[in-house]
Amino acid sequence: MSEISENTASVLARVTAAALAAGRDPAGITVVAASKMNDAGRVREAFASGIGVFGENRVQEMLEKNRLGAYDGARLHFIGRLQRNKVRQVVGTAELIHSAESLPLIAEIDRCAGKASLIQDILLEVNIAGEESKGGFDPGDVSSVLDAVSAFGNVRVRGLMAIPPICSDPLDNVPFFESMTKLFVDNSIKKYDNVSMDFLSMGMSGDFEAAIACGANMVRIGSAIFGPRNYN
Repeated sequence: MSEISENTASVLARVTAAALAAGRDPAGITVVAASKMNDAGRVREAFASGIGVFGENRVQEMLEKNRLGAYDGARLHFIGRLQRNKVRQVVGTAELIHSAESLPLIAEIDRCAGKASLIQDILLEVNIAGEESKGGFDPGDVSSVLDAVSAFGNVRVRGLMAIPPICSDPLDNVPFFESMTKLFVDNSIKKYDNVSMDFLSMGMSGDFEAAIACGANMVRIGSAIFGPRNYN
């Protein structure tokens, strides 16, 4: 068994255990393999090992791997920060955009989706810790943002996403995860045609079990599946 296969088996077992410990159905947790800096062959290896959803951070890398058939048979999400001038390259290619962080960006997604005659699914990114280095909506603005997005005809909000601060102890992020879950639940009562609170995307390789315990039903896992990234 290869390293990726072993890692995938371990991650899926840990997701199952975390869900069961929280009294939840493991089938309700979506694992998104964050495949940044892993080539098409490694993506295919993860797919063969049981991963069905992949998330890419970089537009050009996503397009190149897509051209090579890396995601054939799998689902593709865009999970990185998205510049408005690259929206048209992502709309219709990625099934779900996790990083809708501003109304101007969402307006551009809506415009490009309209030109392509499709509905683009998005998650609202929430800057849950108020970090200046990160994008995303202020938690207190989420309700009004949903009101504004309800006027768009070619985007559909499927839930919320957050990236809490980097920490050495996964439990340090529990307060942020709990705050996101409350925000998710509170806004699930919105009744708009293009708002459906289905996904709460939070938790990565170092803290996904804590995120699941707090209510996440979508986790983005990179190094725990593919191994440490080589930034050299």
